Amino acid sequence: MTDPESAGAWRRFDGAVRLPAAAAAAGSVLLAFAIRMVTGSPMLSTGLVEQASGTALYASAVFAGVVFLRPRLPVPYVALIAAGWCWAVEFLQLTPIPADLSARSVVARLVLGVSFDPADLVWYLAGVVPAALALAWTRRR
Repeated sequence: MTDPESAGAWRRFDGAVRLPAAAAAAGSVLLAFAIRMVTGSPMLSTGLVEQASGTALYASAVFAGVVFLRPRLPVPYVALIAAGWCWAVEFLQLTPIPADLSARSVVARLVLGVSFDPADLVWYLAGVVPAALALAWTRRR
């Protein structure tokens, strides 16, 4: 059983983690839009820079979202959940469902994408791995 004193410490820890996690998720999304504004269209991936950075930043936002929802979860589990979500969404794009929903909703387009790209599977890791390393480093301090 957990004693009340340590339970209060966990609540403080949760709050100290959730705010930066929310800021990191929002920052990732805003940075992705900023890159697209500078290099092309805010809603379309018109080149490699927009595509790769948007994919990696999407993955880092998902990672931060998992930390926000489960702040005490060990870093490897957060990374696996974030990468698993991203890969599941990517493989879902092999069906017509995301393209269909994306044609009707901007939010669906941002969350689900439109078409499968095997390179995205690697770019998701480029977003998750640095975030996981940063969180692991932060937790050790």
